[in-house]
Amino acid sequence: MQSYEKESFCNGPSGICLSYLLSGYKPYLDPATVHPNPILYRKLQDTKHLPITEQDLEYLSEGLEGRSSNPVAVLFDTLLHPNADFGYKFPSVLQWRRDKQQHIPHLVLGRGTPGGAWHAMEGSMLTISLGIWMELPGVNYKDLTNGKRRDVTSDRATPEEISSYYCNYVKLKGLQKNFVDNTYVTSIQKLYRGHDGEGLENGHTHQGDGGQVQNDTHVPFCLFAENVVLATGASDSPVRLGVEGEDLPFVFHSISDLGLAVSQRKLDKNSDPVLIVGAGLSAADAVLCACNSNIRVLHVFRKRIDDSDLIFKQLPKTLYPEYHKAVSIASSVCAKMCPKPQLAAGNAAGNASVNLFPDYTSFPEHCVVSFQSDMKCLLQGNNSLKAFKISMVLVLIGTNPDLFFLKGQGQYLGQDPTRPISCKQNPIDIDPYTFECTKEPGLFAMGPLVGDNFVRFLKGGALGIASCLLKRLKKKGKLISNGGNNIM
Repeated sequence: MQSYEKESFCNGPSGICLSYLLSGYKPYLDPATVHPNPILYRKLQDTKHLPITEQDLEYLSEGLEGRSSNPVAVLFDTLLHPNADFGYKFPSVLQWRRDKQQHIPHLVLGRGTPGGAWHAMEGSMLTISLGIWMELPGVNYKDLTNGKRRDVTSDRATPEEISSYYCNYVKLKGLQKNFVDNTYVTSIQKLYRGHDGEGLENGHTHQGDGGQVQNDTHVPFCLFAENVVLATGASDSPVRLGVEGEDLPFVFHSISDLGLAVSQRKLDKNSDPVLIVGAGLSAADAVLCACNSNIRVLHVFRKRIDDSDLIFKQLPKTLYPEYHKAVSIASSVCAKMCPKPQLAAGNAAGNASVNLFPDYTSFPEHCVVSFQSDMKCLLQGNNSLKAFKISMVLVLIGTNPDLFFLKGQGQYLGQDPTRPISCKQNPIDIDPYTFECTKEPGLFAMGPLVGDNFVRFLKGGALGIASCLLKRLKKKGKLISNGGNNIM
């Protein structure tokens, strides 16, 4: 049995949204609205008497385009936020009605309180997505956060505001009875039963083992369910470099470790530089945190500074000024053997950046060779090796899900079963309209596990799964209120 210390959250926005849809809340076309897509609107008009969950999602999704590879995610997004990618703020075209007879019994298991990994994030940073894109169906984000927000002029939100919104959402929608907090799952396995056994038509069910923390005591439990939904997100296991010395005590894989070192005054302007590895948003946050605290920074990443694939290049400057500040700093200096940065020739804008942050040195097109116990790191550049004395290392190159509770870490569920599950490189292979795993009936996956890393799109998984389960129960002639248990 695996250790209960594994971090796995299932009660984040994915699990909350699915619980809402399984609790009898049904989306209909709001007769007072008109969708800006005339073809989709005509389809919706033809079946306006039916909730979206009872309609043909493949038919509704046909021809839609968006920033998700999952068609139902694009469909649900355009119903909730029509033409959002074009900068419009059209109201949702959905109207929510509750039918308690359509409730499907289910449990949502989570390590902490509803909100999942959002509770563990640094509270002062801003989300990448707009605040309204973080909201869940039926409750306006601003209605729950106005009066509590630190900066009401910003369209983005802090993790603290978002985690509070999710907690309040569960209470406001009466979903508390579906959530079991302070739990951990140690294994999920499929059990086969005889032809006379009750359950799914193909004669199998799932057994979930785990425990719950009660008064500092770990109480084991065992659940049986016809269907299981994987909604664990992707923040469990940081991606590692795989180089010598990565397990040394001064090498970390979370930006929170930098914040802790700064708050405890273990780092200051007289410390050796902090080495930050990575070119994503977490690395940019770390760079800004260190620079704003007057801590010297060595920033290493593999791409060119002008590479169009850098995430910074894809974010509007007006919405994301801090990340453009980070890339501006990086662009204005050249990596040299000395710890102090030097100006790029003729870069007047670079002068201002370097004067503001004189202790930042970037190393584009470099990689880490090794870390040494004497607090030194070795970097590989174009035909050259560089060695530096450092005080701390932050490796921020992404995270992967940790599916330790599944057979073979769940690798058999991937699009490529010969490789580990990776949200970007090898997501779980699912039916695009039901989100059921193609390799295991009765097992579903949603959110980052299937490539939807943003809350805005992971809600589509909830729509696909709820629609699938409702249709199956209706086809089997079962009363929804007496249906089998489901866990996520």
